[in-house]
Amino acid sequence: MARYSQDVKDYIANNVKGATNAELVELVNAKFNTRFTNSKMKSYKANHSLQSGTQCGTPKGQPSYTFPEEVRNYIVDNHKTTGHKGMAEQLFTMFGRAYAPKQIKAYYANHKMHCGRSGHFEKGHTPINKGKPGNAGWKSTQFKAEHRPHNYQLVGTERINGSGYVDIKVAEPNTWKGKHIIVWEQTHGPVPDGSVIVFGDRNRRNFDPNNLILVTRSQLSTLNVKGLIQTDADLTRTALIIVDIMHASKKARKNTTV
Repeated sequence: MARYSQDVKDYIANNVKGATNAELVELVNAKFNTRFTNSKMKSYKANHSLQSGTQCGTPKGQPSYTFPEEVRNYIVDNHKTTGHKGMAEQLFTMFGRAYAPKQIKAYYANHKMHCGRSGHFEKGHTPINKGKPGNAGWKSTQFKAEHRPHNYQLVGTERINGSGYVDIKVAEPNTWKGKHIIVWEQTHGPVPDGSVIVFGDRNRRNFDPNNLILVTRSQLSTLNVKGLIQTDADLTRTALIIVDIMHASKKARKNTTV
């Protein structure tokens, strides 16, 4: 079991309310350079009796934002000839929506879809290393001190993380940060503790500074619960004003009853 510093534990406990697992993962990894995944965060919360208080699943009658109807239809029509990675690439090209291969793998499994690829070599396949010497006799100095692994990424490289956000490598050896956070901070400075950056139009590929909105954890919780994040940044800002009015009204009522 991974061991986390008290600072990490306290930070999760202070920010868990109103945050989804994916949001907590992004927040904690960006601040402490940890390697939480959605599943690890779910387990951590369960082991420490922490609850976010967010709604689970998609409300009845409301379309899924993660896999909207046009995406689901495309997957149904093309999954038999397309693997997980290929499908993720096609969905990004066709709809501008970024999915990690493991998300597609889970979707296939949950919907009992098979791409027709077993992953096994077919009978009669000739191994690429047939007739070549094996590992015996390799020298301990085969890899030089400055050798870099084949999957080494330069600082400045972009990638799509498991939550569907674009990350940028900002330091060695393996420090990554959300691109939307970097873009926002270039104009406004560091993100305050207890706050996050959201995409005003819900499009995680729209890095226009006007589309990036700073919200507190409390504001984000209400936005998520009420389903108020829109597909237009200005409308989301209007929804944020409504959230602030709701919070002020709730506080006023509380003070009146005391």
